[in-house]
Amino acid sequence: MIQLDDRDRRILTLLQRDSRVSNADLADAVGMSTSALWRRVRALEEAGIIERYGAVVNPVALGLGFEAIVHVHLTRHDPDKIVEFIRAIETCKEVQECFATTGQADYHLRVQSPDLAAYNVFLERFLFRLPAVASAQTNVVLRAVKRNRSVEF
Repeated sequence: MIQLDDRDRRILTLLQRDSRVSNADLADAVGMSTSALWRRVRALEEAGIIERYGAVVNPVALGLGFEAIVHVHLTRHDPDKIVEFIRAIETCKEVQECFATTGQADYHLRVQSPDLAAYNVFLERFLFRLPAVASAQTNVVLRAVKRNRSVEF
């Protein structure tokens, strides 16, 4: 792990805010030459601190107005069933995030769909057909109070 200095932190903050910022503008904002900045960003990428670049998409604008947190309980914890569950979740477009956690539920999913009817189809045709799934509890997201899209440090 590399030691981050104040310039590195500023670079990361600015790139998280707008990954399309030009090298020249970013170098100017942090007080570096463009070549020095390029080397610094490249080092952050190679160290795995910057994993990728991307756009933040508004799901509601795409017609995905229903969001839920789903607490999934497994029937079996044998490795084959868990691998099968994870592979299925990774390929499911409705599942935006999946976390293996401690506590009562084995997995927590953040699911987005157009509406409640589409979510019900997701449950019946996908989630409840996975052999390892015993049950699922749905918490419908009423509104996002805080949706932090960047890492603060």
